Amino acid sequence: MAGGLLLSGAVAALLTTALPAQSPSSVFDDPPPDKIVIDVATVNGSGCPAGTAAVAVSPDNTAFTVTYSNYLAQAGGNSDPTAFRKNCQLNLVVHVPQGFTYAIASADYRGFLSLQSGATATQKASYYFQGSSATVPVTHPYRGPYNDDWQATDTTDWAQMVWAPCGVLRNFNINTELRVNAGSSPSKVSFMTMDSTDGDISTTYHFAWEHCPK
Repeated sequence: MAGGLLLSGAVAALLTTALPAQSPSSVFDDPPPDKIVIDVATVNGSGCPAGTAAVAVSPDNTAFTVTYSNYLAQAGGNSDPTAFRKNCQLNLVVHVPQGFTYAIASADYRGFLSLQSGATATQKASYYFQGSSATVPVTHPYRGPYNDDWQATDTTDWAQMVWAPCGVLRNFNINTELRVNAGSSPSKVSFMTMDSTDGDISTTYHFAWEHCPK
């Protein structure tokens, strides 16, 4: 999938610790009218083998969505000993209209979770711009018994958002992880997915926008 996907739209505000080369000058509530293009530079990880993750941008330039078709971690029963943890790193090149910058304001994650009594699972994500430190991972824990869809949201206060450097093209990285522990039910399979049997589950990232200084 490297370099093979183009996205038109906009991306949500970023949860990272990097500082932009120049600070945005003024808050802009609406997305820029021009098309946003996102190139998928690389997709790597056991949770997103080649051809199993796709990215698309919303028509109104306010969000982009990642859809997975084979993102599953499981433990217990006859599960492969290495299957308890799956991860995926997306490396995106975000082309924004001149005069604008963006940050990731929030991210919505969805999937299906089947945990036996005593089993546990976690979903974790971190974000960073190329050349900056990764954010402290945001973790969402779950405990069995559980057999239902799951949803988690990461959010960042406006004052704590970190913006893409103005006038500089920096790749944006998203690291996600699913982890399952069979706990006190090692003979039975527990699993967590970011997909489903009746259709793909999408992860949505929401953009915030600001003007760059002139």
